[in-house]
Amino acid sequence: MDNRTETRDFLSTRRAKISPAQAGLAAYGGNRRVPGLRRGEVAMLAGVSVEYYTRLERGNLAGVSESVLESLVDALQLDDAERAHLYDLARAASDGGKARRRPVRKQAIRPGVQLTLDAITGAPAFIRNGRLDLLATNALGRALYSDIYDSPAGPPNHARFLFLDPGSHDFYADWQRAANDTVAIMRTEAGRDPYDRGLSDLVGELSTRSEEFRVRWASHNVRQHYSGKKHFRHRIVGDLHLLYEALELSADAGMTLTVYNAEPGTGTGDALKLLASWGATTLTSTGDSGLVQDVH
Repeated sequence: MDNRTETRDFLSTRRAKISPAQAGLAAYGGNRRVPGLRRGEVAMLAGVSVEYYTRLERGNLAGVSESVLESLVDALQLDDAERAHLYDLARAASDGGKARRRPVRKQAIRPGVQLTLDAITGAPAFIRNGRLDLLATNALGRALYSDIYDSPAGPPNHARFLFLDPGSHDFYADWQRAANDTVAIMRTEAGRDPYDRGLSDLVGELSTRSEEFRVRWASHNVRQHYSGKKHFRHRIVGDLHLLYEALELSADAGMTLTVYNAEPGTGTGDALKLLASWGATTLTSTGDSGLVQDVH
C-alpha cells in the first residue's frame, strides 16, 4: 500500500468532512466548489503555510514534527482513532522506504494461548490478527462463528465472510454497521502495518469481488475496536446481544483476544447456554472443533 497515496486520500477525506461552520469559519461560507474545508483554511487553522499543507496533503509526511501533526489533529478535528492513524502514516513515511512488503507468514497459536481460551467456558472467545483472520476459538466461540467456519467464501476471516457470503446479512443484525466497522478496522491496520502482504492481498481480493467493500475502503474511515456491543442472529439460537472486550496479546504481536459476554436483561445468557449445548453435540460429533487455525 503506497504511503503517499494513503496519506493524500486520508487528509483530503478528513478535510471534506468538516464544514466551515464546524471549524468556526462561518464567515468563509457562501458558494464553494469543494465539500468541507479548503486547503488554505486547513493551513490557517493548523498555523502552517498553504504551500506546506499542500505538500503534506500530497502525501509527504516524512520528517513532520509532532507539533505539526497535533496542529493537523486539531484543525481536522480528528478523533482518537484518526489521530493514531495519522501518526502511523507519518511513521511509515519517515521509514524512508526501508521496510518492504513481507511475505505472508504462518501464524500458529501457542499452546498456552489455546489453554487460556479453553478455560473460558461461559463466554465465546476467539483470537484474531489485524487482517481479521479467525485464528482460534474456545468451544463456545466455535459454535458462535460456525457460519464463518462453514462459509464457502474461503478461510475463516471476518471480512471475507461479511462481504463475500450472502449469509452474513442474516448473521449480523445490523449488517451496514458491521461492514463499516470491519473496513475501518482494516484501514486502521493498513496504516499501522502497511507492509503486510496478507492484508494487501485481502484488500485486493475484496476490492475485486465486492462493490460494498470498495466504496467503504475509499472512504478512509478508521476505528479502534476495543469494547462495545454487538447483535448477532444465530441460525440455531436466534438473537444474541453481546458485550465485547478486546485485549492485545503482548507476547504475540498483532494478535487480539476478544471475549463476549451476555448483555444483562436480554435473555442472551440462556441463548448462550443453548448454543453451548448445540456446539457440544453437533460440532463434537462431526469432529469439527475448529479450535486452532493456521493462516498462511
